[in-house]
Amino acid sequence: MTEEQFVQALKEQGIELSDKQQKQFRQYFELLVEWNEKMNLTAITDAPSVYLKHFYDSISAAFYVDFSGRKTICDVGAGAGFPSIPLKICFPELEVTIVDSLNKRIGFLTNLAEELQLDNVQFVHARAEDFGQNLAYRENFDLVTARAVARLSVLSELCVPLVKQGGIFVAMKGAAAEDELADAKKALAVLGAVFKEEHAFTLPVENSERSIFVFDKDKKTPKKYPRKPGVPNKSPIQ
Repeated sequence: MTEEQFVQALKEQGIELSDKQQKQFRQYFELLVEWNEKMNLTAITDAPSVYLKHFYDSISAAFYVDFSGRKTICDVGAGAGFPSIPLKICFPELEVTIVDSLNKRIGFLTNLAEELQLDNVQFVHARAEDFGQNLAYRENFDLVTARAVARLSVLSELCVPLVKQGGIFVAMKGAAAEDELADAKKALAVLGAVFKEEHAFTLPVENSERSIFVFDKDKKTPKKYPRKPGVPNKSPIQ
């Protein structure tokens, strides 16, 4: 996907990028490639693939979920900033918090935000399980999202405790999404989330499967969740 195709594809979905926003995506790509030579941020470094598999794929959530206005968003395990930084570029009013367990990635994201002149973004170096027990962040966000972090049964324990009552959890998934949803049914109920809707589509050019699950947070998460670091992955809620 070329930059021109990227801009046009977003326009067809009702997202029109200004010259400034297009420049921010170009800078993002350049910084990603530059920093990737020093540390492992992504295996995908050619421009057409970055624009398709990182930028466009990240923004695809906004085709189905309203990201406009001053919403508070938390991105769990964002790595090199996906999906929240592309969303922030498209919707500058978003207030974004990224939590990641690797300090080097936090360094990259801090530099990225400065270079792209993004405001109302903060980056927290922490394990998601510890972050979810921190009262400064717990049940504090309008929307919590994650992409390519863990199976839904595990991911829900890392994300749902951060969503405020009345907020939503948006999980971005690839193939086998239906199996993950079935496995996560018990965990989601225990954590206080209810399934709202699924949006299935194929990524253009390569036609790979994508699913976006949206869950409403309708009751408070029990205090014991998330459990200690590593526990959700070893023994998901059954």
